[in-house]
Amino acid sequence: MAMTRTPVRRVLDYAVLSVLAFVFALPALYLFLGSLKPSDEVLNGLSGFLPTRLSFDNYAAVLDSLNSDSTGYFWQFMGVSVLLSFVVVTGGLIVNSMAAYGLTRLKWRGRNAVFTLVLLLMLIPFESVAVPLFYMYNGQRNTLYIQALPFVANAFAIYQFHTFFKKIPPSIEEAARLDGAGPWRTFFAIIVPMSRPVFASVAILTFLIQWGSFLWPVLMVSDPSVRPLPLEMSVFQGQQPPDWGQILAFGVLLVLPVLVVFAFFQRWFVQGVASSAVKG
Repeated sequence: MAMTRTPVRRVLDYAVLSVLAFVFALPALYLFLGSLKPSDEVLNGLSGFLPTRLSFDNYAAVLDSLNSDSTGYFWQFMGVSVLLSFVVVTGGLIVNSMAAYGLTRLKWRGRNAVFTLVLLLMLIPFESVAVPLFYMYNGQRNTLYIQALPFVANAFAIYQFHTFFKKIPPSIEEAARLDGAGPWRTFFAIIVPMSRPVFASVAILTFLIQWGSFLWPVLMVSDPSVRPLPLEMSVFQGQQPPDWGQILAFGVLLVLPVLVVFAFFQRWFVQGVASSAVKG
């Protein structure tokens, strides 16, 4: 029998959750307010939350300072990040979902051993293989494809798809086989439409990782024409003397695409989290 919560308990739960949400939102609020203030008022402790002397001058200054051949162009850096994220997310959804389907539904020798290898790969941090990859692909430095290629296949994404596909009743695929559908048609016409929540979850998580990628571009990129936005932000922040208002404005511009992607996939992402919690 499910335990019902009393009105007092419900109010306390919402109060605690509201306080926690506010605490977690404080850095984002400070980032946004600081981006609208003069640089000498940004690092003023708690007074930085006071909405005084707000303007969009910092945003205009960032765009103006990154608008020449010598400094590079802000929208070019943004375009590189968008392109890389699109390639990694799109390619990853196709490759990882197909790999997970093969590991979940298709019968072939060595399937369990391969899946165990995928699980082991989840335990290896990228930092431990970054230097070997650097020496392997040193000849392809300052290219776009080398910034995306190592991140298309992802063990954790395969595991997420595998976990979701296992919860789909096999009777659905058996009915498709009786209608003459092969594995390819079954996957793309039946499994993919039913799996929108996990596709949204993987897309958001993959985008977050790729959009904030920093270590690999540091190793592989020295040409400003193929420099992604996070790497350019580190270059921008290193300029002396630092203008913290402009740096925070750059940070807001870096975060905005993440909010757009999350808003686009939010409905399916929430459905995936809810279904995982219920079935788990």
